[in-house]
Amino acid sequence: MISLSKSNVCLSSLNYLARRQGSKYFATESTDAFSTKTKSDNKPLSLYCWGTNDKGSIPTAEVLEVGRSGETTGLLGKRGGPVIDHPVKIDLEDAFGLSNISIRDVACGPTGTAIITSENTMYISGSNQHGQLGQGDKNDVLIPTLLSPIDSSPLHYNQISKIVLGLHMSAIIDTNGDLYTMGYNGNTIKDGVGCLGHGYFPEEYLTTPTLVASLVEDACKAEQVVVGNSNMTVLTDGGEVLVAGTGIYGRCGNIEDDDQLYLEPVELLASETDICQIAGGKDYSLALTGDGIIYAWGRNHKGQCGTGSGLSVEMYAMESMPVPIEGMLEGRRVVKIAGGNSHAAALTESGELFLWGGTIHLPELVTALVGVNVVDIVCGDGFTTVLDDEGKIYSFGNGKTGVLGLASEKRAAEPTVVEGLLGKRVVKLSAGSKHVACLVEE
Repeated sequence: MISLSKSNVCLSSLNYLARRQGSKYFATESTDAFSTKTKSDNKPLSLYCWGTNDKGSIPTAEVLEVGRSGETTGLLGKRGGPVIDHPVKIDLEDAFGLSNISIRDVACGPTGTAIITSENTMYISGSNQHGQLGQGDKNDVLIPTLLSPIDSSPLHYNQISKIVLGLHMSAIIDTNGDLYTMGYNGNTIKDGVGCLGHGYFPEEYLTTPTLVASLVEDACKAEQVVVGNSNMTVLTDGGEVLVAGTGIYGRCGNIEDDDQLYLEPVELLASETDICQIAGGKDYSLALTGDGIIYAWGRNHKGQCGTGSGLSVEMYAMESMPVPIEGMLEGRRVVKIAGGNSHAAALTESGELFLWGGTIHLPELVTALVGVNVVDIVCGDGFTTVLDDEGKIYSFGNGKTGVLGLASEKRAAEPTVVEGLLGKRVVKLSAGSKHVACLVEE
């Protein structure tokens, strides 16, 4: 049984972002980024998406028609799916059957999308190769489908608080703070086991949301969760960071490369009682303290940990335990972090945006955004999208999958305004590997 200490989760980052956004915005908690919402909460929000439509991850009218026809060898059967290189508005009634219910959150995964309504119900679509969408099977979900847990499950369909979609697995936090996981639990021969946090069981897959009982036994609630390809990181209501899954390349942060079948504390973060945010990518994790210091651990062959060590041993570089990210961040107070596949970003209290990973092994200042009042950031597979305090978004990086939303598939070296959303106020961003979604006040 896990012994978990209790302390107050630091909310300094949230409070700071709320102050920066002034009367226009306030910050709320989210799984992988602090979401932003307008004060007029009861005003319906529109949903816009762009990028590569992988197995119905973007529910456009064209894709919905193909999905309803049952023909999967045409439009949706193409490798990667069709590319949408500019923001398109989703018809909420056509896609989700919503007419009088509003959306309060949207979450993109590598190959899937989920929306959570104001009634705490959730609709989900996309690739389901590993059962990660929780539908009871491994069939792709081409049309957004209401998550309806089985009758014996303690998870109720209208008690969904947050979801994080992964490539192989996903995790849900309900309105009680209980954690549920589903999808691929790993393989002892191929990639390690335990990422679902349920201990040993003979099946490789759990295709329905399953309660992580160890947290319940310790009377512990989940505040945030991040999933990688074969590991999971959780921030508890006591401010403790827990990990489960494969230990290869230091993903569990406890020096040894043993797999962890249950959620266990990252021991070297035990003295940090004010962890207020976690983030990560497919094989690394980040934790932010209330003092604005970022700790990183996991694979570092592309500089995704931001510690510089990847410069020396390219292929096998890793941080086997949490290491503070310094370089240009030393002496600066970070208030927000975001993780993409193999790169990450940080926002400081003075509004500076730093990036690392890919070909950058230490944090670098994004000078093109100096003077822009940045309030949120999301990272995908080689691209970054930024939200400012006026609800305007900028994107840059690799654009070949249409993820930049700039009506082009070309790379953008500098942050560029997404003109297709000018005149509208974006209030929430989410990014997958090859697509982006946002909630907009029009």
